[in-house]
Amino acid sequence: MDNNSVITMFTLSGLNGMANYRGTLFALTLLCYCVIWLVNLTIIVTIIMDKGLHEPMYIFLCNLCINGLYGTAGFYPKFLIDLLSTTHVISYAGCFLQGFVLHSSACADFSLLALMAFDRYVAICRPLVYHSVMTKQRVCLFVFFAWLIPFYLMFLSSITTLISKLCGSHIPKIYCVNTLIGNLACSASIAKIIIPAFNYTFYFGHVIFVVWSYIYLIRTCRTSKEGRSKFMQTCLPHLISLIVVVVTLLFDLLYMRFGSQTLSQSVKNFMAMEFILIPPTINPLIYGFKLTKIRNRIQSFLNCKFHS
Repeated sequence: MDNNSVITMFTLSGLNGMANYRGTLFALTLLCYCVIWLVNLTIIVTIIMDKGLHEPMYIFLCNLCINGLYGTAGFYPKFLIDLLSTTHVISYAGCFLQGFVLHSSACADFSLLALMAFDRYVAICRPLVYHSVMTKQRVCLFVFFAWLIPFYLMFLSSITTLISKLCGSHIPKIYCVNTLIGNLACSASIAKIIIPAFNYTFYFGHVIFVVWSYIYLIRTCRTSKEGRSKFMQTCLPHLISLIVVVVTLLFDLLYMRFGSQTLSQSVKNFMAMEFILIPPTINPLIYGFKLTKIRNRIQSFLNCKFHS
């Protein structure tokens, strides 16, 4: 193809051999999507409606759940349509939009989890200065940049891919990602190497920061029974969420880079869906069950509804 303007549609792969299971897969996928909306929306509404939960940790958690809904909205509606269709295509603009949403959501997860780690570090390791450091203005600023930076970095990455001349239109996955679109480029460019490398390095720095925070948290908490209790109550859910996000994304990235062709298509599809299925479902459940304030608010609301 002479230039990228010739390409108006991309074809997606992964669903051609599942014609006999489309109905079942559609029902299960729709159920999963409804569960994701239910658990995340429950946490979001609970935090927004209860002024007692308008604290930095819960504000960051609320944004984490909003990001879960934002990221899954970039995948599930299109995937549900594809399950009912015999042709699996996506428009040129739709493919780039889907890639942008999924990438920016994954990056925002890391930004918000890093903020939550910083919040716990200040609360437990520097309690005397917590309220002077985590003011409402700073929390709002932190949240603003936690959304702005992923959007900006992924916008640059998408623009770099968008202006490339493409010599193909087949995406070997059930959804679009910038890496696979970039692989269709007719020629390599330095920008396509530098920008992703910077993004990976930047968010790897987030992981290093969280590890550093937890080293100090564990050192501080192990010296007292109260510290250990506080760690188990507020830090353990965050640590589990971080591990879930890192592991699922790592599996997806490693498979995309070094995946084996001997794996069945069902396994490939599951590995592709991991980070838009497990974290958005598990994160709100972990916090809902483990954080006492949120659990009590939800229980009291359900009791009021039950007795009314």
